[in-house]
Amino acid sequence: MTRDEVLKALLDNADGYINGVELAKKLSLSRTAVWKAIGQLQKEGYEIESRHNKGYCLRSTGDVLSAGGIARHLRHKELRVHVYKSIDSTNTALKALAAKGAEAGLALVAEQQTAGRGRMGRSFYSPAESGLYLSLLLRPTIPAAQAVRLTACAAVAVAETIEELSGRETAIKWVNDVFMDGHKVCGILTEASVDCESGLLHYAVVGIGVNLRRPAGGFPEELRGVAGAALDGVKVQELRCRLAAGILDRLTDYAENPADPAIFDGYRRRSLVLGREINILAPGRDPEPAVAEDLADDYSLLVRLSDGSTRRLSSGEVSVRI
Repeated sequence: MTRDEVLKALLDNADGYINGVELAKKLSLSRTAVWKAIGQLQKEGYEIESRHNKGYCLRSTGDVLSAGGIARHLRHKELRVHVYKSIDSTNTALKALAAKGAEAGLALVAEQQTAGRGRMGRSFYSPAESGLYLSLLLRPTIPAAQAVRLTACAAVAVAETIEELSGRETAIKWVNDVFMDGHKVCGILTEASVDCESGLLHYAVVGIGVNLRRPAGGFPEELRGVAGAALDGVKVQELRCRLAAGILDRLTDYAENPADPAIFDGYRRRSLVLGREINILAPGRDPEPAVAEDLADDYSLLVRLSDGSTRRLSSGEVSVRI
C-alpha cells in the first residue's frame, strides 16, 4: 500500500526531513500520491511536519497502531503483519486464511473486534482505542494433545512483554489468562485443525486480547471488579506497536520448541493458583472446591478435592476462592 510505503520511508528517516520529490522518486510514486498518503497518516494520528524546500519529517508516532510500526520493532522480520481498524474477530479471519493454505507467520492485528471470542464460546470485550487484539498462525509439528503448550507459550510471551514495558509483575491463571494486581488483563484463545491420519496439528491460530487502558466510561458492569488494564499510565512511544512486536517475537521463539523447560518454568513461576483454594468450574454444575497443588509438565493442573482425593485437570476452567 502507498500509505505503508511512505510510512516506512519516514520511519527509516526518523527525526530527519526527506524531500517530497526524492520520496516520490524513491518509491516510484507521483508527488500527488505521496501528498495523499501523508494526509492519511496525519489523520490517523502521526505527527508529520511539512516544510517548504525541506520536505516531510516524522516527529512523533504517538500510539498509532500500524503494520509498519510493528515491523519496526520486530526481530522476526519474516513475520507478515496485517493491521485492521476494526474486524469481527482476528481468530475467525485468520482461521479462514489458514484453511486456504496461508503460511505460518501470518499475524492479524486489530484496534477493535466487533465479534471477539473467548474460551467456552464466550464473547470477548474488544473496544477501540483501549486494547490490542492479535492472532498468529502457527504450523507446528506436534500432536493435537500438546496444543495447550502453545497457549502456555502465549501466556508467557504476553507476561514477559507486559513486564518489560510496565516494570510491573504479572501472574497467569490456569490455563490462559494473564493477571495484574488481581485483575485480568489478557485472555488467550488457541484454535487448531488436526490431521486425522497423523494426529498432528495441521495448523494452530493463537488469539490474544490485551486490555491496555481502561475504556472511556469504564468496563461494562459484568466485567467491573474482574478486568484490569495492563499499561494504564505507561508513557512509551509506539506502545501498542511495541507490545504487539514483543508478543509476536516471543511467541514465535517459543513455538519453535514449546516443550522447552524454560517456558514451563516461566509459566509455573507466575502461577496465580498454585497452593491456593480454587473452584473447579464446569457447565451445568455447581463449583467444586479444591486446592491447586501442582502443575504437571504437560500443563495439567493437579488438585486435591475436599474429600482428600486428587484429580488431574487437563482442560476446563477454575476460579480462585477469596
